[in-house]
Amino acid sequence: AWSGLPGGNQTLVLICDAPDAPGGTWDHWVMFNIPASVAGLPEGVRSPEISESVVEGTNSWGRTGYGGPCPPSGTHRYYFNLYALDSALTLDSTAAKKDVGRAMEGHILEQAQLMGRYSR
Repeated sequence: AWSGLPGGNQTLVLICDAPDAPGGTWDHWVMFNIPASVAGLPEGVRSPEISESVVEGTNSWGRTGYGGPCPPSGTHRYYFNLYALDSALTLDSTAAKKDVGRAMEGHILEQAQLMGRYSR
């Protein structure tokens, strides 16, 4: 859940990634065009359950949707980054994190971050 969105906010972007993966940062979830009226996401949610405008981009597995933590060893950090934008993004589900990052340039009003740790 989140609150306190800035004025002028049109949509939100949520990106979850893990920088401690052996091959470099692993993208677990890329979701964008979340309406500003949405104040959080329930467990197990899929994009159509939120709004028809929401798009889940491509994660590091090459799939859309959320892929949970699965570190091969040790404790890994998982960052959930929420961005408030002044517009919607004109991308589809083939968009990866880098594509979303480029499209957000110049449109980010505010951002927030939550970091969690997970180990097996």
